[in-house]
Amino acid sequence: MIGSYVAVGDSFTEGVGDPGPDGAFVGWADRFAVLLADLRPEGAFEYTNLAVRGKLLDQIVADQVPRAAELAPDLVSFCAGGNDILRPGSDPDEVAERFERAIAALTAVSGTVLVTTGFDTRGVPVLKHLRGKIATYNGHVRAVADRYGCPVLDLWSLKSVQDRRAWDADRLHLSPEGHTRVALRAGLALGLEVPADPEQPWPQLPPRGALEVRRDNVQWAREYLVPWIGRRLRGESSGDHVIAKGTLSPGDIKVRIASVA
Repeated sequence: MIGSYVAVGDSFTEGVGDPGPDGAFVGWADRFAVLLADLRPEGAFEYTNLAVRGKLLDQIVADQVPRAAELAPDLVSFCAGGNDILRPGSDPDEVAERFERAIAALTAVSGTVLVTTGFDTRGVPVLKHLRGKIATYNGHVRAVADRYGCPVLDLWSLKSVQDRRAWDADRLHLSPEGHTRVALRAGLALGLEVPADPEQPWPQLPPRGALEVRRDNVQWAREYLVPWIGRRLRGESSGDHVIAKGTLSPGDIKVRIASVA
């Protein structure tokens, strides 16, 4: 039984796109921590979320991995490298070599290290041309997982997140429902019984016309794509002034989730 869990990563693990009642993000890792805590006696589970949005692999290794190693938990979830892969000119083979060094460090101090693949971006504007690059990196992640005996949270094969309702308005981060489905998939990756099927079909939506789709794309580009490109041109990160959540109470997470359900 897992008595302690540390989440390491970037915006995906921080929970961007899944705001609680106070505006602070919840996310799949917090929701997954609740599933784990429910399997333990009250007060017998510790959870820490070290993830910060916008961080590159080397920043995560420098800032978060030593803290995770110091805590020496039963379980670490490690999702990193995605922001590196999105950068022009990045080499997924080289990123994977640095990824493996981080996994070697974590498996030496943690009972289990859960690694994650990247999402299939075939339906995502701007990012769909990176699909082959992401698939290459995913292959390396799986190979590293095999070498170090790590369970894999496979996001590429999670078909339910191909629905646009699984994503926030920025189309780069998951919606609350998307984060919930990933948390359920994480439970399955560890062989747990989960309360719902992450691949449960979405309710049917009325078809959208070409004009509506085009209007939505223009609005998305204006509100999200242009600022995102601007930050990269200026060398800025969305996480420059963000502090990690740190240690959280699963009971408090439950209250926050219930208040926005």
